[in-house]
Amino acid sequence: MPTRLVHPTAKRLPKDTIDAWRTVPSAVAADKLNGRCHADARIRPIRPFAPGAVLVGSAVTAWCEPADYGPVHHAIAFAEPGDVIVVAAGGRRDAAMIGELLSGAARRKGIAGVLVDGAVRDVNTLAQWADFPVFTRWTTPRGPSSMERGSVNETVIFGGIPVSPFDIVIGDDDGLVIVPQALAAKTLEPCLAHVAAEQKWEAALAGGATTIETFRVPAAVVDA
Repeated sequence: MPTRLVHPTAKRLPKDTIDAWRTVPSAVAADKLNGRCHADARIRPIRPFAPGAVLVGSAVTAWCEPADYGPVHHAIAFAEPGDVIVVAAGGRRDAAMIGELLSGAARRKGIAGVLVDGAVRDVNTLAQWADFPVFTRWTTPRGPSSMERGSVNETVIFGGIPVSPFDIVIGDDDGLVIVPQALAAKTLEPCLAHVAAEQKWEAALAGGATTIETFRVPAAVVDA
């Protein structure tokens, strides 16, 4: 059965909304979403981010059956500049879902990055691309063996959480958060407020305030 390419009913969020999320670290987003939208912490970037850098973009999903990477090809073809390819491969390590050639094609197209709940290969090359973050659960030298199954643009389970087309991806050295499109607008304001609060807390601590004062920690009970 060939790969199914679904045309999403949702549309990408406005560029200014997506850009506004670029100032929000994954830790802040995870907290404001009450710990329900962060992916398995074992899915990690293959190279550290530059200070202050973050991966943000609209999700294009690819659901891959064992050892089949057809959906990755079709997801790259469908994606637009700034999108993030989200490859749901069930956490398997039997075959790499992407490597230097497909990642290079995505990078040249302006795709912002790739997330793989599975394996990748050609890590030495991928790790040199500071402008193209790759997150993965595993690395392996073994490649896929078919490209004719799976689907693109359906809701998938990635790292234990659902991801739908055009949800917002936030990735940095702390991990991955998927902001559901329906929550993106109303969650943004409290996230930005928290980022501003953290800047004030940092200034207070640098000025000599204690963490107890800064965070208004309840007083401890002193044993007699």
